[in-house]
Amino acid sequence: MTRGQVMAEYLPLDIPEDGKLAANITWFARALRAAGVPVGPGRVIDAIRAVEAAGFSHRQDFYFTLQACFVSRPEHRAVFAQVFRLFWRDPRYLEQMMSFLTPAVRGVQEERKAKAGEKRAAEALLDGVERDLPDLPDGEEGSEIEIEASRTMSSQERLRSLDFEQMSAAEMAEAKRMLAKLSLPVRPMQSRRTQADPLGGQMDWRATIRQSMRTGGEVQLLARKKKRIRWPNLVALCDISGSMSQYSRAVLHFLHAVSNQRGAGWAQVHAFTFGTRLTNITRHLRTRDVDAALAAAGAQAQDWEGGTRIGSCLHTFNRDWSRRVLGQGAVVLLITDGLDRDDPEALSLEMQRLHLSARQVIWLNPLLRWDGFAPKAQGIAAMLPHVDSFRAGHNIASLSALAEAISQPRDSGEKARLMAMLGA
Repeated sequence: MTRGQVMAEYLPLDIPEDGKLAANITWFARALRAAGVPVGPGRVIDAIRAVEAAGFSHRQDFYFTLQACFVSRPEHRAVFAQVFRLFWRDPRYLEQMMSFLTPAVRGVQEERKAKAGEKRAAEALLDGVERDLPDLPDGEEGSEIEIEASRTMSSQERLRSLDFEQMSAAEMAEAKRMLAKLSLPVRPMQSRRTQADPLGGQMDWRATIRQSMRTGGEVQLLARKKKRIRWPNLVALCDISGSMSQYSRAVLHFLHAVSNQRGAGWAQVHAFTFGTRLTNITRHLRTRDVDAALAAAGAQAQDWEGGTRIGSCLHTFNRDWSRRVLGQGAVVLLITDGLDRDDPEALSLEMQRLHLSARQVIWLNPLLRWDGFAPKAQGIAAMLPHVDSFRAGHNIASLSALAEAISQPRDSGEKARLMAMLGA
């Protein structure tokens, strides 16, 4: 986005004339900090001095002066832009933000969707603002309600076991915050390559001979070595067809958190979406702002909530991407219900090739939430023999159990039981 395009959205800007500009900049910095932008007292002082030096000869200078003082990372620009627009420009920003935070009934005309970072900007600016409650008639007082909650489940525990498809908008927002805190650690693998280590368990005869040549062939020290460790890649293939759209959004939030976690152990995290065609959204998930990341991924994946052609999409992946991303013992997460329109024999062949190229293939299927689930669909029967683990993927608890499945490759989940139903 160019300078002119940015300011075309945020102009005109009315500069306050009440002599409280420094105090307003301070409150603006607090709103940025509440929205997730790291702003300290030193930057506030620098911003006030910079505005004094820049002046107001051009109104757009005020925006870029504050941006230069408060924004140090590219992923914070979207949040800064929304907080700036709501704080400085729009005279009715409070009503607009309240509409983002409270449920509303959709009319004939579709309401405007909040942009990336806009909801968090609204929450930051409305922190501590009390919502208007209905007044009670004169002479009436609110009655105190006593509830026996000794045996009830906590809200977070209930949310962990609640199906993504059954969540309300508020519950889904809370679930996404819980998914952002989940981790998916993985153990390192030993490589066949070695590295020098004085305490290693193997003798390095080549290094020993090279060292002895410096002393006229006399061996004074035995060199030792050990095997190197390497980290695998995580590759996610996420079904975004109509029957999987709600689950896919939750899984993509989880994958965004995993791809931006430090110390998780994964070498790289690759993400692909598929419905009627395959789309690589890896670069979008690397964006720190989750709203901007998923908005860009949804804009690129044009087949969202469409049909399903798992076989042809897996063929595209095996042909174009498997050699690039499945090296170094990659773990593949396949998120789909297995309801496919393609030829089951071709689907079985592509699944076999995927299984042979990966270290481990874990299939997350939301249909497994049903007690009477059976592999009756042809697509499920064709895919099931070529996965290492078959697990449910319909709530937060099932995604939390992924760490155990990855750390214990022998955990096949429900695969053995369902293969017995197929007579294999």
